[in-house]
Amino acid sequence: MGKPWEKYYDKGVRAEIDMPKTTCQNLLKKASEEFTGCDALIYEDKTMNYGQLYKIVSNIGANLRVNGLDKGDKVCVFLPNIPETVLAFGGIQQAGLVGVMTNPLYSPEEILFQVNNSEAKALITSNALIPKVLQILGKSTLKNVYCVMQEPDKPVDFTQEGIRPWEELLTEQPGFKFEKTEPEDLALLQYTGGTTGISKGCMLSQWNLISNTLILQETFKGFLDGPKERFIAVLPYFHIYGLQLNILFPLLLGSATCPVPRFTPISLFEVIEKQKLTVLPSAPAIFSACISRPELKKYDLSSVKLVFSGSAPLVVSQKKIFEEVTGAKISEGYGLSEASPATHFSPIYGLDKPGSIGLPLPMTEAKIVDLDDRTKELPQGEEGELCVKGPQVMSGYYKNPKETADVLDKDGWLRTGDIAKIDRDGYYFITGRKKELIITGGFNVYPREIEEVLYKHEAIKEAAVKGIADGLRGEVVKAYVVLKEGFSLTKNDLIAYCRKHLANYKVPREVAFMEALPKSAVGKLLRRELN
Repeated sequence: MGKPWEKYYDKGVRAEIDMPKTTCQNLLKKASEEFTGCDALIYEDKTMNYGQLYKIVSNIGANLRVNGLDKGDKVCVFLPNIPETVLAFGGIQQAGLVGVMTNPLYSPEEILFQVNNSEAKALITSNALIPKVLQILGKSTLKNVYCVMQEPDKPVDFTQEGIRPWEELLTEQPGFKFEKTEPEDLALLQYTGGTTGISKGCMLSQWNLISNTLILQETFKGFLDGPKERFIAVLPYFHIYGLQLNILFPLLLGSATCPVPRFTPISLFEVIEKQKLTVLPSAPAIFSACISRPELKKYDLSSVKLVFSGSAPLVVSQKKIFEEVTGAKISEGYGLSEASPATHFSPIYGLDKPGSIGLPLPMTEAKIVDLDDRTKELPQGEEGELCVKGPQVMSGYYKNPKETADVLDKDGWLRTGDIAKIDRDGYYFITGRKKELIITGGFNVYPREIEEVLYKHEAIKEAAVKGIADGLRGEVVKAYVVLKEGFSLTKNDLIAYCRKHLANYKVPREVAFMEALPKSAVGKLLRRELN
């Protein structure tokens, strides 16, 4: 017996599909053979086809291996959305290495944690970002750092030990033979925050990633036309959403990806109009920024046919405006790093239910369980924790069995930590978060991480943070601080301090100085009473 949501899939979409297990290595080879002359990358006024891309990623992979890396070693990619990010990821996969995508907004402290926790031996970055890397190099597991000269006015001293030019990775290695990767091999350590605020590496295998890509292909097969599509990579490649929708999905389809290094509404409008881009993986913060600009209707955005929206609920009015301006269909969805990431999307032609994350994808199971009794599945209409299961779900957190056991049960069900309900048609609705995370501009921010930074300040006695509503980003961070007796601190001082230790999107935008934090009778912080 089928699930209730299956009848609302778009015409021709199958709930069960035959998916022979494969790898990124095989996907790259297949694309080079089937889509040789088709555009793979579009950047400014240049293009690269799949034949050229395959040659370059093979060179990168071979040089990483020749320079001391063995199959399964970790490589950090610490870059913005530029072509080299796509090429670096491809080279890592071609070589049987493990990618560790690292947010270019990270502070040196955050980079060091991710590098050392993953045991990365190499890192690929740009000359604009390398000053952060140099601060942590001597304390890290890194042996080699490869630097892209993204900004010509920022020189790099390549005589420093371990600092190498990107071009070294592009040289040919005639006769080099890659070891075959297997579907079960680790492909990616995708770092995510946790309920404790400690970042954890989701272990995503080759098959986790590609099964999700194949599931997306099945879901949208009646709407996308392979090599004719041009994906707009405004979402960061380092984020699992951006990596899946803007690197792997186009690779499978033989489509092009067009990286946007720095998002502004105008830069997005211009590149869409100029390049006639067709598919926009997006987030509510991007919609909000675009719709707020009066120039929106001055540009020809009619080439856009499909927009994906994820990471936070999309405001209905914003959805309608964007659909009217572009004529595109918008599919809202849901996912998380632990699931490669997609588990739900709304159908293109099916029932339109505002506020819904849509239907579970093909090959994906979902259920709502009681918050106190995880073995008890709840009926439609009742709120509980959303759990998902499928080939895209991770095997666990890297070197963290305790946290793994908290979210994965013995049957492979992933506890998402999000509170949801299902209606009679099988549409899912997120109603809250079991975790106390803040989602700002599509990024997950965990209060504990920021609070630990605040507590290190000599003037702070107590601190707490929470998310507050923001029209542009969805939420922003607000800090609540109790000062030690005899100390003084201004809002600007506190924000400046946080900027030294946290990525910009984690820095509090608002600060409240308090005499005491609200607490329960047993001294537990009552976060809900913070205003």
